[in-house]
Amino acid sequence: MPSAVPAATRRSWLIWLTAAGVYLLAVFHRTSFGVAGLEAVDRFGLGAAALGTFTVLQVGVYAAMQIPTGLLVDRFGSRRVLTAALLFLGLGQVLLATATSYPLGLLARGVLGFGDALTFVSVLRLIAAHFPGKQYALVTSFTTALGYVGNLAATVPLTLLLAGPGWTPTFLVAGLVTAAFAVVVTLRVRNTPEGVPEVRSSAASPRAVGRQVAAAWRIPGTRLGFWVHFSTMFAPNVLALLWGVPFLVDGQRLPAATASALLTVFVFGSMLGGPVVGALIGRRPSLRMPLVGGYLLGAVLVWAVLLGWPGGAVPVGVLVPCFAFLSLGGPASMIGFALARDYNPLHRVGTATGVVNVGGFVATTLAALAIGVLLEVAGGSFRIALLTIVALLLLGSFRMLVWWRRTRAALFAAQARGEEIPVQVRRRPWDARERQPAPA
Repeated sequence: MPSAVPAATRRSWLIWLTAAGVYLLAVFHRTSFGVAGLEAVDRFGLGAAALGTFTVLQVGVYAAMQIPTGLLVDRFGSRRVLTAALLFLGLGQVLLATATSYPLGLLARGVLGFGDALTFVSVLRLIAAHFPGKQYALVTSFTTALGYVGNLAATVPLTLLLAGPGWTPTFLVAGLVTAAFAVVVTLRVRNTPEGVPEVRSSAASPRAVGRQVAAAWRIPGTRLGFWVHFSTMFAPNVLALLWGVPFLVDGQRLPAATASALLTVFVFGSMLGGPVVGALIGRRPSLRMPLVGGYLLGAVLVWAVLLGWPGGAVPVGVLVPCFAFLSLGGPASMIGFALARDYNPLHRVGTATGVVNVGGFVATTLAALAIGVLLEVAGGSFRIALLTIVALLLLGSFRMLVWWRRTRAALFAAQARGEEIPVQVRRRPWDARERQPAPA
């Protein structure tokens, strides 16, 4: 488990703020296509399917890079990886600014997805090194809240810039400013607190890399974190990144302006809910899994309302609280990272965090693709297509319960050996009675 940090210093907070600024920029670039889609259609001569490929490609690259990113962070440290992230983000946006063909536009978004993939795990690794365990969830929630500021910047302000200076100047300046921020990261960010020696993974060969990933995956708490992230994060992500506006406009017959306004519920809900959830589980870690379980149960009920509403047209007064509840999936998914932090040594936290982060984005990619296929097959019926989300919710919840039980068994075994454990647990009737192997 990570070495204990007695208290965060002013220097630690400044380092975190600089790193969180990188994540803010990454989210801005990630979500910028949400308002640039119509311009992209005209610029590249695209249809709806080709436009959707941009999002699927970017999310796919992001998901595929999470475990490699964790390995890179454990091997080279967060400062170097964040610097590389900024350079790739800047390059991708410059390519997009100058692209006039569909293949070059796809390449640009792929490069952006690569840079984006390097950011979040790097920031979480810094938080694990610079802050005590009781503050980890809270500072992580502050990080995601700052990310949503980048999301907001990619809505109205970016729309005005695209309507004013235009595509090329807007994205060119955004790319150059992002790349320039790499200088700030190099000068300000340090991987460990002052006076604390840096411990890095020695994984270099493919065999050593495989052992590093396998060691993280063998920990029941890591797999529990994976399924927590898988189950909680994907539904609001799918709506915010791709299918929210089509569902509201084509499925609910709402004006496009109303649909865009409704999607901001996800942004503000996550911004407000994140710090609340982070502070709560920081004070009482034992509430982590009950909160996740409560959210998943509520999410299934929300989707039952949305997809089962008589006549199909859900009133706006019902959509708002439903979206507000679903938006809490982002804050709830942060619990997965807290689990990775608690159950892995510091030199493997980056790898374990990457493993956990794969969960939500694999689910996002599966849901985004399946919804598109079912819309084609079902003649545009969102009631049928969005059942994909319910199916993935049930699958993720089942697997999460399996690994919750196994993680508790590992805790009981460690407790019996007299080891320090991150959460105090009491045996319940559903707990496994068989002897469990000790965590690696």
